[in-house]
Amino acid sequence: MRMDVNGIQYHLAVKGEGPPLLLLHGFTGSLNTFAPFVPSWSRSHRVIRLDLIGHGQTDAPQIPDRYTMEEVGKDLRVILDQLEIKRTHILGYSMGGRLALSFALMYPERVESLLLESSSPGLRTEAERRARRKQDASLADWIEREGMEAFVRYWEGIPLFSTQKRLSERVRRHIREERLANRAEGLAGSLRGMGTGRQPSWWDHLQCVKQPVALITGEEDQKFCRIADAMEQGFPFARQWRVSRAGHAVHVEQPHIFDKIVKGFLLAPNEIFFSSSKEDESVEY
Repeated sequence: MRMDVNGIQYHLAVKGEGPPLLLLHGFTGSLNTFAPFVPSWSRSHRVIRLDLIGHGQTDAPQIPDRYTMEEVGKDLRVILDQLEIKRTHILGYSMGGRLALSFALMYPERVESLLLESSSPGLRTEAERRARRKQDASLADWIEREGMEAFVRYWEGIPLFSTQKRLSERVRRHIREERLANRAEGLAGSLRGMGTGRQPSWWDHLQCVKQPVALITGEEDQKFCRIADAMEQGFPFARQWRVSRAGHAVHVEQPHIFDKIVKGFLLAPNEIFFSSSKEDESVEY
């Protein structure tokens, strides 16, 4: 389905009945990112997927400021309003997790719980953000100049995704096709407006999130495990799940374990904070 949201045509898919669950994909993804889990999750929840601005079949405006966390947060609020959803669970991967956290801080009354996969609250200092903005602007220019084929070849080879080389050719081909289905101008706009250097740092605001938070990381993604460790200490009600033999994209590297974690958390998100131990849970497969 398509929905006009603040002058942007968004592409969405909705399936199932029950408590709402909003799914937010990462950079270069689409609403297809979590498609394999929809048959499972839609048995108990109303699952809402969308192509984020600049991705998939959603519009890709030429104005970078239209991609900011604040503006896209407003879009999410309108989408929930049009779907007549007052509160929702939100699952976000990487960039989608940054958006989920931003939305929870901007509109806490609309959020039931957060599930953040390999995500962060942003960069702590202005110097770090300035350096990242420069880096992202350079990459955005390169994407527009060289095109999607060259960019995807580069992107799938960066160290962050090195563990995905273990995946089957079929799965890697699916990921590549999802990335290639995006447009150069959309990804460039996303980098310029929604990159980590453009968003506010939420590190000093984590204590304001009163909802239950699940932090999901792959144990081989050491950078985001360290970030999740620090986030867990900042949130009042958070717990981290580290998944063995997985890197940044737990949902594709260990999908069955990822499905189990998500369903278990959604079943009773508050109960995990009344157990006798709040230690990190290392999940073996």
